[in-house]
Amino acid sequence: MAAGYKTVEPLEYYRKFLKQNCRPDGRGLSEFRTTTINVGSITTADGSALVKLGNCTVMCGIKAEFASPPTDAPNKGYIVPNMDLTPLCSSRFRPGPPGEEAQVASQFIADVLENSQIIQKEDLCIAKGKLAWVLYCDLICLDYDGNLFDASVCALVAAMRNVRLPSVRISEDTGVAEVQTSSKSPLNILKQPVSTSFAVFDDMYILADPTDEEESLATGLMTIVTDEDGKLCTIRKPGGSALSAEKLQDCISRAVSRHKEVQALLDEVLLSVKPQ
Repeated sequence: MAAGYKTVEPLEYYRKFLKQNCRPDGRGLSEFRTTTINVGSITTADGSALVKLGNCTVMCGIKAEFASPPTDAPNKGYIVPNMDLTPLCSSRFRPGPPGEEAQVASQFIADVLENSQIIQKEDLCIAKGKLAWVLYCDLICLDYDGNLFDASVCALVAAMRNVRLPSVRISEDTGVAEVQTSSKSPLNILKQPVSTSFAVFDDMYILADPTDEEESLATGLMTIVTDEDGKLCTIRKPGGSALSAEKLQDCISRAVSRHKEVQALLDEVLLSVKPQ
């Protein structure tokens, strides 16, 4: 009977749980699903990470290539993020060019990179006006179950911390780039942003780490990105229910706490991985 009621009246089904300050999957309203991180699993990439947030699974692979610096910024390199949502991760996505959700996710990642200043693009310059690194950050969702942004940002940061780039110098005689693969160094990571997402139900209940089903039933969604200093990098709220200043502050406080949890997990995982 419960399964039938959930199918016919999914919102009412959820409300009965929310009135008891819990959710159908047994979590409390502010509780996150189990988070697991694995780094360095793509051997052909310069850095990679796999993040699971409950059932939501995102893989990030970073490939570094050479390019000429921008003419208007000859001392900078490039960071190019891209999110891929394929039919393999969910039946809601179709084959072909990136859909709206994939484009929104790619832009969100680009905004996080720009606002948080994870790395300085000047650090990607090899020779001013001549040669620079381009970091292609390709993210692919392997299993979609809500809260794509949190899993994606975590995978991106983990992959960036896993990147090792070879030493490069420009030959004075030939002007050709000489690559020393025997000597590799990590990126200069300045900030480590963490994304924390919430779903709003009936303008009353705030649910952390919403599942796909919870996102579809919610009256509003919000994502807060903070860094290790507790500073806000990005707040994304695409319409929906309004939040009072008090509830917004509660969400920000929860996001700051969540950052500490994720960073501790990330530090633990990366310490256990041997440098390439």
